[in-house]
Amino acid sequence: MRAFLSVALLAIGIAIGGGFPRVSEVVQGTLAAAGLTKAGGTLTTTAAMTNPATTKADDGHGHDERGHGHAEGEPKPVGEHKHAEGEANGHEVEGEGKIKMTAEQAVEQDIKLAKVEGGILSRHLLVPGTIAQDADRIARVPVRVVGTVAEMRKRLGEEVAKGEVVAVLDSREVAEAKSDFLTATVKADLEKTNFDRQQALWDKRISAESAFLSAKAAYVEATLRVDLARQKLSALGLNAAEVAISAKKDETTPNLSSLRRYELRAPLSGRIVERKVDVGTAVGKEGDPADVYTVADLSSVWIELAVPTTELSKVREGARVTIVGGEDAQRAEGKVVFVSPILNPETRSARVIVALPNKDMAWRPGTFVTTEVEIAQDQVLVRLPKSAIQTIKGEKVVFVRTPYGFERKDVTIGKADDDAFEILTGLKPGDEVAVANSFVLKAELGKAEADHAH
Repeated sequence: MRAFLSVALLAIGIAIGGGFPRVSEVVQGTLAAAGLTKAGGTLTTTAAMTNPATTKADDGHGHDERGHGHAEGEPKPVGEHKHAEGEANGHEVEGEGKIKMTAEQAVEQDIKLAKVEGGILSRHLLVPGTIAQDADRIARVPVRVVGTVAEMRKRLGEEVAKGEVVAVLDSREVAEAKSDFLTATVKADLEKTNFDRQQALWDKRISAESAFLSAKAAYVEATLRVDLARQKLSALGLNAAEVAISAKKDETTPNLSSLRRYELRAPLSGRIVERKVDVGTAVGKEGDPADVYTVADLSSVWIELAVPTTELSKVREGARVTIVGGEDAQRAEGKVVFVSPILNPETRSARVIVALPNKDMAWRPGTFVTTEVEIAQDQVLVRLPKSAIQTIKGEKVVFVRTPYGFERKDVTIGKADDDAFEILTGLKPGDEVAVANSFVLKAELGKAEADHAH
C-alpha cells in the first residue's frame, strides 16, 4: 500500500512540474524529502524537469519534438503567417513583381488589356485660331438690273437650294430687253420666210437676182439682231428660251405680263445669313443696294491660324489638325489647305487656313478655338498608350498579362506624343499589357511589398 502511494505521488509531481515549471522545484523538493527521486534512473533530474524543451527528444539542434525551431509563446517569422507570400485584397502576389489575378477579377477591377504593337507617334504644334466662313461656300444674291423689289420669298436663317428663286424684281430695263429679243425674233422669222421664197424663185429663174440678194441681206441682218438681243438677255442673267415660253403664256393671260418680272435665284445651297433689302426698295442704281441676300453653306468652315515665323517651316499643307473648343471642349479633325507665303508685317506671322467639316453645324463662325497642328510623324516598333505606364521608385513599369495574373516589367521610354510612348526595351510586339486602370496593379504590388517588409 505504501509503494502504491509513492508511485501516485511521483506521477502527480511530474505532471505538475511539466505544466507549471515555477512550482516544480517545490514539488520535487517534497518528493526528494519523501525519497522518491534518484539520479541516473528513468526519472528526470530537477534541472531536466525545469527545462522540458531540452529533454532527450531534442535532436541537438535546438528543435523540439514537433520539429519547430521556436518554443511556444515566441512570435512566428513572416514566412509562417497566412500571407507569407504577400496578399492584398484577395489578389495573391506569387513572388517579386508577380500578381495572381484571374480574368474575372481583372474585369471586376475594370482593367483593360491591349496587344503591344508598332505604330506612329505624331508631334503637334499648339496654335490658337478663329472659326470663319469658308470663302468658297458663301455667295451674295446680286442685283444685275435697275428695278424695285417686288417679292422677298425667304426669311433670315431659312434653307435654300441652288437655283431656287429667292426674290423678284419689277424692272423696266428687263422689260425692254425682253421686248427687243421678242421683236427681233419675230422679224427674223419674217425675213426667213421672205428669203426662202426669193430663193425658190431665183432657183427657177423667175425673179431677179437683185430681189434674192436683198432678201438674203435682210434675213442675215435680222439674225444678227436676234443674236444681239439674246446676248443682252444673257448679260442680265436671263434665258432666251424661257423668255420665249413666258411670252407665249402671256398671250393667254395678257393681264399677267411677265416682261417686267426679274427673278433672283440662289447661287448655291445653304442658309440665308443676311437680308439687305425689303419689298419696295429701289435697287441697281448707283448708291442703291447691289445685292438682296447673302447665302452661306456652313457644312464646311475655315479656321484661320496665325503661325509665328519660328514655327512656320514645320507647318505643311495637307497636315492633319485637331480642333478643341466650345463650351463642352468638343473635338474635331481638320486639314491644312493653305499656308500663306506672305507674312503679316505687323504680327510677323503667316496666315494658315484649316478646312473643317461642320455637318452638324456645331462650329459657329467667330468662335475662338485651340488647334493641334501635326508637324511630324515617327514610325516606331513598339507604341504604348501613356495610361499603361506607371512609375515605381523612379522606374517606368508596365504590367504584362501572364497565365496566373500580371507581372511587372521595367521598360525604357523613347519618343512620345500626346497619347503614347515609344518603348525601347522591356516589351516586344504581341505582349498583352494592362492599358487602363493599371494603377490598381501598382497599388496591389505596393501592398504586397509592404507586407514583405514587415
